[in-house]
Amino acid sequence: MTTVEAAQAVLDNAVWASLRGTHSRFAEAYGKAVRYPSEVAPFHALEDPWDPRAWADLAELTGPAAEVAVAGPVPANHPGWQTVGEVAGVQFVDSALRAEPFPEARPLGPSDVPEILDLIERTQPGPFRSRTIELGTYLGVRREGRLIAMAGERLHPPGWTEISAVCTDPAHRGQGLATRLVRALAAGIRARGEIPFLHAAAANTNAIRLYESIGFHLRRRTTFALYKRA
Repeated sequence: MTTVEAAQAVLDNAVWASLRGTHSRFAEAYGKAVRYPSEVAPFHALEDPWDPRAWADLAELTGPAAEVAVAGPVPANHPGWQTVGEVAGVQFVDSALRAEPFPEARPLGPSDVPEILDLIERTQPGPFRSRTIELGTYLGVRREGRLIAMAGERLHPPGWTEISAVCTDPAHRGQGLATRLVRALAAGIRARGEIPFLHAAAANTNAIRLYESIGFHLRRRTTFALYKRA
């Protein structure tokens, strides 16, 4: 394993690394399983997805009727669990991104959540809950007082910060707002001595083209899977 590969290995289980590190204040845990509170994020993680004991601990953590989201790659079948849905995903890391401030962007906070949820609903960049705003810095752009674009920080494994919720109102696309927001977030992440990374659905070719064009490169393919108790 090269030095770069060793540094990136923590991203193989980014939710676990976040909740056992920088985001430990959010962690709800039982044995070898951990999750964010549902109002913060829908993600669950296992210390070792190939360990049956970890899945047993996840069952204790979530209860009998829960559906749980786990990022992979993870085994397809587990005693007592069944897959009810999955989405192919990709993970990108910063390789040549130009980071710079975006003066028009302003920090978003809890009072902005209703507008954020409205924008998320219209653009569908991925899950965003009522307390997701607490996970890190979120920046937004307003025109005529209306929130039209945003991006923010989500998972936070040691040494890394995930850029997430990158979205622009359809009426304002083509102006480079997503690119400028990502670069502004990257400037703050790098100022902390950390490295930006992000995830996207493998089918979201427009987002993938954007991320590759501004300096991210594909690190690995992954799966976002939804399980329930069998």
